[in-house]
Amino acid sequence: MDEAAKKTALRMVPYALYVIGVGEGQESTVSTINWLTQTSFQPPLMAVGVKADTGTFEILKKHRKFAISILATGQKDLAFAFFKHVEPHDGKFGDHHYVTHTTGAPILPAAAAWFECNVTDIVERGDHALVVGEVIEAGVREQVDPLTLKECGVNYAG
Repeated sequence: MDEAAKKTALRMVPYALYVIGVGEGQESTVSTINWLTQTSFQPPLMAVGVKADTGTFEILKKHRKFAISILATGQKDLAFAFFKHVEPHDGKFGDHHYVTHTTGAPILPAAAAWFECNVTDIVERGDHALVVGEVIEAGVREQVDPLTLKECGVNYAG
């Protein structure tokens, strides 16, 4: 395979940035992700790629639920705040408040929209696991364009 062509082709797939929240209370975390897609209307299913060697994935496997905070264009600082692990403290991750709803997983109220899922399947293969979740709750603060990797000037594919 032509490695350069593979990398270029895979980076042409458009990606947005999201924050995944997993766990509950002091056993919770949030991480910035970009591999997310809807895979079914009925039932509503979402598939997300989660780095397999992370605390986020370990908590996700244990609790089998997650929340996705959808970031809006212009929220680059919010996305970059969760590229590394941040411990929860007094209802915040770093300087950013979080709330919980149905699953107890953290949601960022500053995000444009959010949804929560119960995990239905996990495929552990490669350096990221494929996690499928059924959407059980959702909310919208404002309908706007999502924050994209292109807007942020970064790549995470290939």
